Amino acid sequence: MTSTDAGSPAPQKDHGRAGRDLPAAITSAVVLLALIAGTLLFYKSLFMVLVAAALVVAVWELHRGLAARDIDIPEQPVMVGGVVMVAVAYFWGAPALVTATAVTGLVIMLWLLRRGVDGFVKNSTAAVFTVIYVPFLGSFVGLMLAEGGDWKARGIVDGTLDEGVKGILTFVLVTIASDIGGYIAGVLFGKHPMAPVISPKKSWEGFAGSLVFCVGTGVALVVWLLDGDWWVGVLLGLIAVVMATLGDLVESVMKRDLGIKDMSHIIPGHGGLMDRLDSLLATIAPIWLLLHYLVFT
Repeated sequence: MTSTDAGSPAPQKDHGRAGRDLPAAITSAVVLLALIAGTLLFYKSLFMVLVAAALVVAVWELHRGLAARDIDIPEQPVMVGGVVMVAVAYFWGAPALVTATAVTGLVIMLWLLRRGVDGFVKNSTAAVFTVIYVPFLGSFVGLMLAEGGDWKARGIVDGTLDEGVKGILTFVLVTIASDIGGYIAGVLFGKHPMAPVISPKKSWEGFAGSLVFCVGTGVALVVWLLDGDWWVGVLLGLIAVVMATLGDLVESVMKRDLGIKDMSHIIPGHGGLMDRLDSLLATIAPIWLLLHYLVFT
């Protein structure tokens, strides 16, 4: 999720090996985490509103980035369809999410018919890609939170957290562990680039740091928070580090292909919201699947 992965010809302020404005980045991270915790722990439905809003912003950023290559996705149906997808996943589950995704794709193609023939395949393909990449994957947050049962309940009930809230906390914290572990190990020890063409600052040493932090965090969360088996925590950590790294690399190669450094600059010290969501979007679906079948059932 490092916002320095993709370069641009424009001169940038040098922040040393840290690669970012650390005070601004830390402040932004604390504010975002406080907002997530405040909504998640005390009113789950409000947290889903926050998720929907984040996905709308992410779609706006992708629309902005794709425009650099003369790709014009229709924001309105993608955003509205994305919000519907998030909502139905939370309230009615996976079958409703699949249906909403299919309908959203069809509506997008119908919407683009109004523009005529030129660019139809390019724009509709990019729009459907955006739907899958952002709201579809993001909707698994709703599936995870729904593991707690009654959507009317608050996050903390009778002094305890329900399974859905615990699952979200596990997913977020293990993904953050990948970012922190990779960042620290990469800055201190990084010498061997993992993918120099795509992401010059991502190193194998950083990946090793992500692996250690992810597995350790995964075991701790599964055993102490979810009351599961330790080996599930190991599996969780392994899945998280692979998928988080993949998500980071995918967004990096997208930015390089589009010729941009960050998707936007709305988060001080981090860049765009997509620069924070890339790993989270990649990890949520497999983590939900793992916890659903090995912990919550």
